Amino acid sequence: MNQVRLLIAFSLLSCSLAAPAQQAWREYPGIEGGWARRGELPGNYREPGEFVIGRLMFPQARRGRALGTGGGDWRRGGTAWTVDYPEGDRTIARLLERLTTIDVRAVEQPVNLDDDIDAFYWPFLISGLVGAWELTELQASKLREYLLRGGFLLCDSFYGTYEWEGFAAGISRVFPDRPILELADDHPIFHSVYDLTDRPQVPTWQHLPYGYRSDGADPHWRAILDDNGRVMVMIAFNNDIADGWQRADEYRYPQEAANLAIRLGVNFAVYALTH
Repeated sequence: MNQVRLLIAFSLLSCSLAAPAQQAWREYPGIEGGWARRGELPGNYREPGEFVIGRLMFPQARRGRALGTGGGDWRRGGTAWTVDYPEGDRTIARLLERLTTIDVRAVEQPVNLDDDIDAFYWPFLISGLVGAWELTELQASKLREYLLRGGFLLCDSFYGTYEWEGFAAGISRVFPDRPILELADDHPIFHSVYDLTDRPQVPTWQHLPYGYRSDGADPHWRAILDDNGRVMVMIAFNNDIADGWQRADEYRYPQEAANLAIRLGVNFAVYALTH
């Protein structure tokens, strides 16, 4: 497993030895209050790991009906990309460390596509509220190159028609010629560690007991594949997997949904590392 992870990292970094160094870790304010609600940084946050949860930063549309649109400087945090950040990221990092043999860094890595080749150092990215994203052409081009070279992007925490339309407009800039597919129950990404043929909706905390907003009642598990059939973009539409991670200890959050979210996170990470 260690050799597989290193090979993926090196394949993504097929650049000259004189390439700029990766960006240092930094922390931004979250749109929901973030880690400040739960306490201090993990004591081992400065220790490197072979696997890092990357959090994709993005500019958001300033107008629209999708949740997350509006003003604010996305480069300073506190905007749409910080939904479930950093608490969800650090929770799944801790769970991966506990449930697998993956050497995981305790803290996430914010990834700005405008930072030269920095994205290519982080093969696994999470993005939430993607119904609000508004990538520039340069950012879309960089993300396309990143994914085609072996990167993985999980799109999570968005619901309903309007948010889907915002997501679809953004991803069409990245892949104008690749279809979005509904994944079959027997797809390997649902069986890389846990067998998850049954996948009910992972609800969003703010809208319990129903667990969804707008017309987002039906969960969908969609993806964009590369030419070899590898999932490059995993799309958890009408789901909030990161809420399942960070709310697992909340007595009001349904435990079966939290367990599913955790198992999905493990499957996605292992799939990304082995495909």
